[in-house]
Amino acid sequence: MEWSNIRLDKLDINSKIIKHLQVQGISELFPPQIIAFKTGVLDGKNLVLAIPTSSGKTLVAEICMLKTILDGRGKALYLVPLKSLAREKYIEFKKYESLGITTSMSIGDYDSPGRRLHDSDIVIVTTERADSLVRHKAEWINDIGIVVADEIHLINDPKRGPTLEMVLAKLIQIIKHIQIIALSATISNANQIAEWLGAELVRDTWRPVPLSEGVYLDGRINFFKDGKNSFRNINRTRRDELADVVCDTLDENGQVLVFVSSRRSTVTVAKKLAPFLRRYIPDDIILQLSKGASKIGRTPSAPESSKILARLIANGAAFHHAGLDNQERTLVEDYFKENMLKVIVATPTLAAGVNLPSRRVIVRDYRRFETDRGSYPIPVLEYKQMAGRAGRPKYDKYGEAVLIARTEPEHDFLIDNYTLSEPEEITSKLASPRAVRAHLLASIATEMTRNREEIDSLIGGTFFSHQFDQWEINQHVSSALGFLEEGGLIETSSDGSYTATLIGRRTSQLYIDPYTAILFRDVLSETDHHSMIGILHLLCHTPDQPLSYVTRSEAEEYEITVDDHLDELMIEPPIEESPRTYLEFLAQVKTALLLQDWISEKTERDITEKYNVGMGDVHRFVQSAEWLTYAALEISRISNAVSHIPFLRNLRLRLRHGVRSDILELVSLKGIGRVRGRMLHNHRLVNLADLYQVPIEELARIPTIGTSIAESIKKQLGIDIKLTTTDIEDSVEDDDIDSIQTLLEDFGE
Repeated sequence: MEWSNIRLDKLDINSKIIKHLQVQGISELFPPQIIAFKTGVLDGKNLVLAIPTSSGKTLVAEICMLKTILDGRGKALYLVPLKSLAREKYIEFKKYESLGITTSMSIGDYDSPGRRLHDSDIVIVTTERADSLVRHKAEWINDIGIVVADEIHLINDPKRGPTLEMVLAKLIQIIKHIQIIALSATISNANQIAEWLGAELVRDTWRPVPLSEGVYLDGRINFFKDGKNSFRNINRTRRDELADVVCDTLDENGQVLVFVSSRRSTVTVAKKLAPFLRRYIPDDIILQLSKGASKIGRTPSAPESSKILARLIANGAAFHHAGLDNQERTLVEDYFKENMLKVIVATPTLAAGVNLPSRRVIVRDYRRFETDRGSYPIPVLEYKQMAGRAGRPKYDKYGEAVLIARTEPEHDFLIDNYTLSEPEEITSKLASPRAVRAHLLASIATEMTRNREEIDSLIGGTFFSHQFDQWEINQHVSSALGFLEEGGLIETSSDGSYTATLIGRRTSQLYIDPYTAILFRDVLSETDHHSMIGILHLLCHTPDQPLSYVTRSEAEEYEITVDDHLDELMIEPPIEESPRTYLEFLAQVKTALLLQDWISEKTERDITEKYNVGMGDVHRFVQSAEWLTYAALEISRISNAVSHIPFLRNLRLRLRHGVRSDILELVSLKGIGRVRGRMLHNHRLVNLADLYQVPIEELARIPTIGTSIAESIKKQLGIDIKLTTTDIEDSVEDDDIDSIQTLLEDFGE
């Protein structure tokens, strides 16, 4: 077979796969794909595929997954680092249902063995969810024939890296003859990853849309490509240089991603650019954008950031950062993919997220500020991830990545240190006490390792072991085992074997840090008393809870709060610690107060403005706190701290729904949230018995309820009654209108 120009239909795969892909418009293979299929990956060999964005990595993985499934060699597990990527891949892989191949996705509920995934051919999971499935000994794990690890370079990430590394090491140990395909756009030391996984390596710089990287200074971009440089002059017709560089691309019907260093900058820059965009957007598109924008920020009590985003979207621009909620994020991404939004201004988190290519990527900020580090240049690897978004397949003949310089020395620095530099080598981040103790406890609790020899064997299969000296590895392992034994999570028998205690096993299943379990046990067992702020702060004191940031200007305010609630806090403030440690304690208090406002039914606008966060942050804080409340409840049960259980059970439900206790029974019904629950309560319908007895016509007349919700409520209560339109008056009384408006303003819904 001549591999230099092989077509899809020449591959040794099921003809159904070929026909299906051809219908999708895929008949030719890209050069890196041809090289990949020459490695024997279709015969089950492991592969590390390190090629640029849009060069066809995912298609190689898909074909290998389909072949594995249709050949009867097992199901496919697709690992992603982010929930947003999982959703994107789920939608993408659903197209294979016509081949009889089923796809499922699981991104939450870490205390579940995922039985519903048993019958799926392709299972898409985040790495954390995959780890929890291994901890729960999901029966179908042994049915996996192929694992695809997307974004393998995130092994370098301190938060996600250790879990990705350990999941792969565990799966390799559990499943004989498993095939691993690792994908990444940028790895300098891809050879080390390949050696670790026993994989063939394909590394190539080919892109379907050629990329030029350059630096802008004083009206000119100096581009570098294939060892040659060229120049592009930018017309300076606006007061803002960045707007000139953006509009230079829009003049040629391109789209632009602008990367900045902070959330505040995303909003500021998007506002500056928006006035220049109207001339590039047809009237019919403006109308569509306006309709979409009306879906967010439409209520008086919506967060101000949502209203700003809505106004920007209506003008063809948007900002994107981790503070957006799911609806906002989805709207921005979908409109950009459809070429309706012309510009997105984003923080670098977007570069590691969903696939949003643009004609030109502009990196305005190459420095980042952190409180404990000050201002420092971002890694080359991060810049290359952003630059890789340039070039829209099927739309662009080229892509451009542009750094912004302000002086000649800075121009030269950016060329030498970013444009012409290779990304840094990635290193294992498993060498952290928190990561090692959590994963060792999991391996002991699942009886994957029963003694030091088996532990060393498991660790020996990690990238950590591949990169670090044995003495350093031994030190980390011994320290972690000592922590677990001292904390009462594992026990050592006379023959040196390890077993997890009851609380140790539950800690592993709950997917919480061992420190968190020890903290809950010790604090909750010491007293029968608690207060709301005391419990919420306890949750926020754990390493598992994300925190809101406390600025130095806010510190005094929260110091006063600490003094006011000192008798209620279950954790004492740090004494004679570093300023950073004390600020973190204040951040815990701030986050606890935010959670308290959430369950007190404060409005979205009040919460986001009071704490200077986005609704995406609020949802993240709340979801984590709800899980930790469940974990605290389980630890209380095991450690016989039963006096806290009713309170924790109630708190968990309040966090889930964001309500006060008096409407918990009402919001347990599908379709009843904080607004409708409070409206029902205001109309003296305070429990399910009241809803059962109230005539359906009367129920339907209550503001925010209506016919369909009334019928749904009755059906959920076991009464199947249909309303006709004549059963309900079309008019609404003036006082009802006032009630609706008040509630909408109160709740932001």
